Formats: sequence, structure tokens, C-alpha cells
Amino acid sequence: MNRKQFNAMCDETFAILGKKYDSPEARAMLWAIGRQESRFEHRRQIGGPARGFWQFEKGGGVKGVLEHPASEKAAAKLCKARDVEATTAAVYPALEKDDILACGFARLLLFTDPRALPTVAPESADFAWVYYKNNWRPGKPHPQTWKAFWKEAIQ
Repeated sequence: MNRKQFNAMCDETFAILGKKYDSPEARAMLWAIGRQESRFEHRRQIGGPARGFWQFEKGGGVKGVLEHPASEKAAAKLCKARDVEATTAAVYPALEKDDILACGFARLLLFTDPRALPTVAPESADFAWVYYKNNWRPGKPHPQTWKAFWKEAIQ
């Protein structure tokens, strides 16, 4: 996926979710996390259970977004717009085929964090890494790739 395709996907996602979810900071985090998790190449985790470019699992990720007070209404709205039942059983497999749904769930997971998103600046790379780790809880984090992906994200 290139940046033009990414931005078109974000535009479509935020047209459903609403403008309050869209910001340069949100797009930077979505780009960096998508690159970190799947390189925007794999919608199904290699050798694992995660789905979508942002590599959501059923329990914490999908279920968390569907049930968190900060995201549940927006998640239901997104699911309705994408013609997916707002249940873990329906959303989880749909993430592999529906990039708008996956992008929306990634944005909504970030929205559940009460802290402000990292600023779009090179010096925010370390905070952005911590923010990502706290929200995605990667099983095998790869800090060595993050700074390059963050640099891409803020350009």
C-alpha cells in the first residue's frame, strides 16, 4: 500500500466515523502501526491469529473496541456502515477482507487511550513507540524497525 492508497482509505474511514477521529497525529500513528504490524502487506498474520493490516486478535483488540465505553458507539456505527454485525464473531474475520473496517478499528483502539496522540514530529518517536506498545501489546515487539516507520509516518 502506498501513501495515496492509505490516505484514500483513511478518508473513507473518517467519512464514516466523523471528523473528530481524523487528525495528522491519528494518521501518523495508523501509518506507523500498520507498517510495524503488517508492512501493509499481510491481512492475515503469518503463523498467528491476527487479522487486518493492523493485526487485530479477537479478545483484546476486536472485543475491546466493541465494548470500550469510548469506542462502542462509533464501532457499532462503523459496523453498520460496512454491513458487518457488531460482534466479535462477525468483525474478526471481516477485518481480513475490509480495510476500511480494519482502519476504523485501529483508529478506535487509539481513541480508547485517554492520553493525547503523539505529535507529528521526529522527537515523538519514543513516545509513539510506548503509545503503540501500550495499546497493541505486541507479543514480539520489534523496536529496531519503529523509528524508520515513524519517520515515514510524519513525512
